[in-house]
Amino acid sequence: MADETVGVVGGGIVGVAIARELVRRRPGTRVIVLEKEDRLAAHQTGHNSGVVHAGIYYRPGTLKAELCTRGRHLLRDFCAEHAIAYDECGKLVVAVDRDELDRLDRLEETATANGVPGLRRLAPEQIRDVEPYAAGLAALHSPATAITDYVAVAEAMAAEVTAAGGQVRLGATVGAIERRAGQVHVRVDGEDAPVVVDRLVVAAGLHADRVSAQVDGQVGPRILPFRGEYMAVSAAKQDLVRGMVYPVPDPRYPFLGVHFTRRVTGGLEVGPNAVLATRREGYRRRDVSAADLRDTLGWPGFWHLAHAHWRTGASEVRGSLSKRAYMAKAQRYVPDIGADDVVRAGSGVRAQAVERDGSLVDDFRITSSGQITCIRNAPSPAATSSLAIAAHVVALVWEG
Repeated sequence: MADETVGVVGGGIVGVAIARELVRRRPGTRVIVLEKEDRLAAHQTGHNSGVVHAGIYYRPGTLKAELCTRGRHLLRDFCAEHAIAYDECGKLVVAVDRDELDRLDRLEETATANGVPGLRRLAPEQIRDVEPYAAGLAALHSPATAITDYVAVAEAMAAEVTAAGGQVRLGATVGAIERRAGQVHVRVDGEDAPVVVDRLVVAAGLHADRVSAQVDGQVGPRILPFRGEYMAVSAAKQDLVRGMVYPVPDPRYPFLGVHFTRRVTGGLEVGPNAVLATRREGYRRRDVSAADLRDTLGWPGFWHLAHAHWRTGASEVRGSLSKRAYMAKAQRYVPDIGADDVVRAGSGVRAQAVERDGSLVDDFRITSSGQITCIRNAPSPAATSSLAIAAHVVALVWEG
């Protein structure tokens, strides 16, 4: 493979991590990253909460569990090497109702099986030792859960790619992918000549299903976009949370629920919720794309999902429209921060893969078709796991 050319579609953190792994592990490989935006990490990478997960939630034996654990160590070392902020401020997962205690027990078993370092079960009085203003019946404390700046991480990875002779092309929207005579021809909108590569990796995030379908014709799973909205806590109340305070997640969903998270810049945010977006890059309620909406409504899995979970969806919409409804959930965990203490902040959009039968794809999903590899589902903790995902993909495809 030493003299091959490899293309990577997507300039999010997973795409540039794969490009970096290629130039490091396979010197002499020519790598070209194609990113449609005018900057790296423009979507999921640049709009998440900056959390470095420790592996609390992921079913043992899954790719998520394996790659999150490995990726956290790699990411911590990468940040130290590049002087990127990395703060192990810790996380509490708090049960506030008795019917959540069994779920907390199961979560503790999962986290223990995944080797989450320093994990402790806390009684109510111990919760306040860690987070003086938090409230609950019991909690899990993960001191190794951290925060970082994922945009800075992605940019540092890309700098390594270019320093090794690779290309990172911005404003390069992929229009078509074709196999010809043992090579892959990638058409970039507005350009006459295709980008010709020997191998291709598709890490297209919110458009993963569309780009991947060009490669192998698989129409599922379909990406459904879920907008996650954040609130910023006022300066007067920012110090009421030292690290992170999370609810016990509902096992039916891959979303972790509205939570309090510190930022490496010093602020404190609440969120995100999970509201179906009407555009794949729909960061505002008024953002609508007829094509994206048609793709969502035309997928049978959407209707199965909506039928099974419409009550939860309605509750999320109420929280999106009303700041008081939004904060009513969060205030159960930190009672002294309410609706009057927050303002609406940014939002992100999660690419959630959904099967035809309405089931949510929970684990990472990576498929190969000849010389083309597709990252079909890489939700959280993909940023935490990015360096481990990259090593996994390169080993899987090029080393057997």
